Amino acid sequence: MENSTQESHLRSDNAVTYESPYPLYAMALSSTPAVTHLNYQRIALGSFIEDYTNRVHIISFDPESLTLTTHPSLSFDHPYPPTKLMFQPHRKSPFSSSSDLLASSGDYLRLWEVGHSSIELISVLDNSKTSEFSAALTSFDWNDVEPNRIGTSSIDTTCTIWDIEKGVVETQLIAHDKEVYDIAWGEARVFGSVSADGSVRIFDLRDKEHSTIIYESPQPDTPLLRLAWNKQDLRYMATTLMDSNKVVILDIRSPTTPVAELDRHGASVNAIAWAPQSCKHICSAGDDTHALIWELPTVAGPNGIDPLSMYSASSEINQLQWSAAQPDWIAIAFSNKMQLLKV
Repeated sequence: MENSTQESHLRSDNAVTYESPYPLYAMALSSTPAVTHLNYQRIALGSFIEDYTNRVHIISFDPESLTLTTHPSLSFDHPYPPTKLMFQPHRKSPFSSSSDLLASSGDYLRLWEVGHSSIELISVLDNSKTSEFSAALTSFDWNDVEPNRIGTSSIDTTCTIWDIEKGVVETQLIAHDKEVYDIAWGEARVFGSVSADGSVRIFDLRDKEHSTIIYESPQPDTPLLRLAWNKQDLRYMATTLMDSNKVVILDIRSPTTPVAELDRHGASVNAIAWAPQSCKHICSAGDDTHALIWELPTVAGPNGIDPLSMYSASSEINQLQWSAAQPDWIAIAFSNKMQLLKV
């Protein structure tokens, strides 16, 4: 990698750490190795600075040599801290095979082409009705069945479905009564969302007039912050509540009643991710500085579920991603550090 300037080696066999100049929040792992003849994975990291100008930088991870490499030319300014970063799921891309497509959300949805030594802004997707104001985007999800489709969630109570190849809005739905905090695709035309109104709702683009509420917070108006759909078994979803140490596991066939509540965290849960290769495993991370991996039993016992394994970071964990390209590795972000953990 010609433009590499810095390598950090593992301190142990199970964790490798990257230290950023900035506090980190948004994080994305490429779904495939960056270039077919190089066995490394790209990782996008977004700064969390209370200022207009923020930064996204791309680093790469080589699981064979266990090194992280920075690329000064693969870095760009981003307006406001990105609320989410995501690489395009692995499907045939209209762009060159040596590049990745990266999306970011904040004031708008932006698409970036990440080449070998440069990054180009491809499009800025804005659905605001006036030029003066744009409601902030809280999150988005890239449809892995139809990767020309991205769904965004916003503080204006809407979810917007974009056709990114055409650069047009496919549909916009008033999804909730309050701010929508997260969105997750299940199938090509089915997505779920969570909101400050305390509900998980499922929408089908073939019937836009209706939605199904499958869960509501036990305490009225307790916001739900995160939603993750189990891609290995679409019957199951996971959500988190504001200021709660629980991960709530839902079966969409049995609305309203959770099939499990994972409550072994010592403080609020901030991030969740299902295993990309297993339908029974999920990871959670939170303010207790712990990342926990859970195996869901067929039937939960009376005393609840204990995690399979635990990792402790040096401060509150804000972000978590489970690598689809390298399923043996989980990435967490805390303070100004990104750490890869060997599962």
